[in-house]
Amino acid sequence: MKVIDMHCDTMKEILDCKRLDSHASLRSNNLHVDIEKMKKGDYMLQVFAAYTNMKTEQSMAECLKIIDLLHNEIEANKDDIGLVLSYEDILKNLEQNKMSALLSIEEGACCQGDLGILRNFYRLGVRMMTLTWNYENELGFPNEIINGELVVDKGLKPKGFEFIEEMEQLGIIIDVSHLSDAGFYDILKNTKKPFVASHSNARGLCNHRRNLTDDMIRKLADRGGVIGINFYSYFLDKNATSNSDAKIDDMIAHMKYIKNIGGIECIGLGSDFDGIDCRVEVEDASKMQILAKKMKKEGFSENEIEHIFYKNILNLFKEVL
Repeated sequence: MKVIDMHCDTMKEILDCKRLDSHASLRSNNLHVDIEKMKKGDYMLQVFAAYTNMKTEQSMAECLKIIDLLHNEIEANKDDIGLVLSYEDILKNLEQNKMSALLSIEEGACCQGDLGILRNFYRLGVRMMTLTWNYENELGFPNEIINGELVVDKGLKPKGFEFIEEMEQLGIIIDVSHLSDAGFYDILKNTKKPFVASHSNARGLCNHRRNLTDDMIRKLADRGGVIGINFYSYFLDKNATSNSDAKIDDMIAHMKYIKNIGGIECIGLGSDFDGIDCRVEVEDASKMQILAKKMKKEGFSENEIEHIFYKNILNLFKEVL
């Protein structure tokens, strides 16, 4: 079963390892994701996020370092993986028996509110972006607690509206994971193309602010969007603690819940590998087929599993990229 995963933070982790003189690389490492593990897991495509923390580092400079590292790692492993700039590139890589890498940005502050910088990131290969991470920035507000208060009714700022218009024109997929509830609806009302929640689950099953409400799931599905099931225990299990494992049964429970609300076509995978700090029953990218086998035992048809594992996201890429 081919795999498309809409979110991992692996490149940031590799960069941090290299700063400590580690020999970690995209070919092989001790993280959740590397080329060898992806091969074993039968990956078609991995979305690699250029994640930055705007409170502790200069976001644009850090983002550029991560992007440079990804380009270098792909060049060093070009017989096995290729960067995709369009849907056709994915098909080309499949024909050549190569995996694909798609570049995303996780923190719109990297663009400093400048559409020219956004366009330059596009020229460097960026094809997906979250408008925020966990902090307010030039574009809008996250679904986080700011000054002791959960942000609910603050959405996009004027720059944010400019950005989503330009992103649609360029062909950069809008990612609403981390965005406030009001921001979600701002995206919905002011865009036409499908968008994604690359690594979010169902709030109705696990009442965490990073998850989507039933109405959001329904509206995103109606638009043709896809929700990537996040493997983080706190987004899967409402009773999770710091010692909780991320269990396959909980992942499947969220799939079933979202299927009942929005249909099978709006579900994908968004593991958040190398961005989560809990133990995961799907230990790393090489073990992804364990999830497929368990889904089959839980009543998902082969066709439904194919849609969740890669077809739904592939169809969205075909429409938007």
